[in-house]
Amino acid sequence: MKSTTFQASLAAAVLLAAAWLAPPVSAQTQTQPAAPAQSKAQPVAPAPAAAPSATAPSATAPAAAPVTAPAPVAPSGAAAPAAAAPAAAKSEAISTAPAMKELSPWVMFMSADVIVKAVMIGLAFASLMTWTVLIAKSIELSVASAKLRSALKKIAEARSLAEAQMALGAKEGILPSFLAAALREARMSAGLSSDAGIKERAASSFQEIVRAEARRIRIGMGVLATIGSTSPFVGLFGTVWGIMNSFIGISKSQTTNLAVVAPGIAEALLATAIGLVAAIPAVIIYNHFSRVTKSYLELVNRASGAAARLLSRDLDRSHGSVHSRAAE
Repeated sequence: MKSTTFQASLAAAVLLAAAWLAPPVSAQTQTQPAAPAQSKAQPVAPAPAAAPSATAPSATAPAAAPVTAPAPVAPSGAAAPAAAAPAAAKSEAISTAPAMKELSPWVMFMSADVIVKAVMIGLAFASLMTWTVLIAKSIELSVASAKLRSALKKIAEARSLAEAQMALGAKEGILPSFLAAALREARMSAGLSSDAGIKERAASSFQEIVRAEARRIRIGMGVLATIGSTSPFVGLFGTVWGIMNSFIGISKSQTTNLAVVAPGIAEALLATAIGLVAAIPAVIIYNHFSRVTKSYLELVNRASGAAARLLSRDLDRSHGSVHSRAAE
């Protein structure tokens, strides 16, 4: 009788323990994430079996085994969508990201600010002027030097101003101007006995002609000097203005992404590049023409000396004829 009562009380304790443990297991199964369609087909691990019957012959206590039963494991198929989700989000972000535009010089010019565009156009015009001056001055200096050398060769054997004019003919140039100035001074100083005064006045006329020729031949050199010295600073102004606008755009867009920052900075730096393209050739061409002009002015001084020598011969010859007449 006592053993029957003991077994009945043990069975009642097991049933109470099973009833107390059953709600957490069901709640755990309810809070599991929803599995995909393929995982729904898999059977969910059943809850622990009910307590053994009251007629269990054994009085031992391993009835607590359902308490230590492992929780149902999530299906392995649920890991695949979780891993694929970041990849899908990344691909979607890449597809929706704005495409970076091509940064060619023309595209950068067309996308630049109005002031930066004006700076670029001005620098391009300055560069065009530089090359125009190069072509024009090269032709002018080469032609003038060739004419003067040819004229000096023609009068190398002349004995008087009149003979030199006949050798040159009715041509215009720097050497005919010297000969005309010498003849004019000799004619206007006729009857004066001071040859030094005539030579001095003729030399003054020659210096005026040399200075006028130097001013004429240096036309365009000032343009080269101005372009070479100011173009880098003009380009720098355009760059500063463009970068300032880029920073303003960055502050408005609230982002420092390279795709947003790079185009504006590239457009600004293009102005400095054009300024250097205009300035560097201008400086080189200016230095070249400085040397060529100096060589040409040396030829002009040679022509002035040749005219002065012819005038001196004419004066000496006229005085010799006067003395011979007086002797007769």
